[in-house]
Amino acid sequence: MSKIDEQTQLELEAAAFRRLVSHLQDRPDVQNIDMMNLANFCRNCLSNWFKDAAADKGIELSKEESREIVYGMPYDEWKANHQTEATAEQMEKYKNIKH
Repeated sequence: MSKIDEQTQLELEAAAFRRLVSHLQDRPDVQNIDMMNLANFCRNCLSNWFKDAAADKGIELSKEESREIVYGMPYDEWKANHQTEATAEQMEKYKNIKH
């Protein structure tokens, strides 16, 4: 791989993040519990990481603000419109993953 300067790498990482967030916003059918069970992270994790990164830069974001960035709408609205009840099987699988 050719050497990428720091600014370009930062821009590429930001573009990849925006694409991931857009992809997740376009796929509300993919439930957070399934993401956790398959990849050990979900939209809430991503919003927490965003909030932590902002805090590292001295920027205060509330949990609700960072979730709205990731979900593309208020979290309660997303839950009401898209979240389904986790099955017993999903919850059992979730209990057995390492967090």
